[in-house]
Amino acid sequence: MSTTAIDARGPRFAATLTAGVLAVVLITNSGWLLAAQALFFAIGAAAGVQNSPYGRLFRMLVRPRLGPPAETEDPAPPRFAQAVGLVFAAVGLIGYFAGPQWLGLAATGAALAAAFLNAAFGYCLGCEVYLILRRVAA
Repeated sequence: MSTTAIDARGPRFAATLTAGVLAVVLITNSGWLLAAQALFFAIGAAAGVQNSPYGRLFRMLVRPRLGPPAETEDPAPPRFAQAVGLVFAAVGLIGYFAGPQWLGLAATGAALAAAFLNAAFGYCLGCEVYLILRRVAA
């Protein structure tokens, strides 16, 4: 486990915003909006979900209005999940900008499904993959 645990509500908040953005991408077929989300995924993967734009928004606007966190978590699994989201967004961008468009729709839909699972049920699919990979590697 990393030395700096994060508020477990932060990644779920980020997943809620991500799901909303990805839904708008699917509705509008906006590759440019997906590119912005890909940038947010890249920041979360590189700097940690707590330092992503959504993480900063949570820390500055939402967290002060909440009570202390009931649970914290290791930031590594959500960070890995951001990297997985980045891969799906990159594939989606290829589909939207180079074709075929169905590839963009499918990759965005898969990322939306994963974000929705986290936002609605607190089930982080990328985090679970991270934990499985850690067990296999051990």
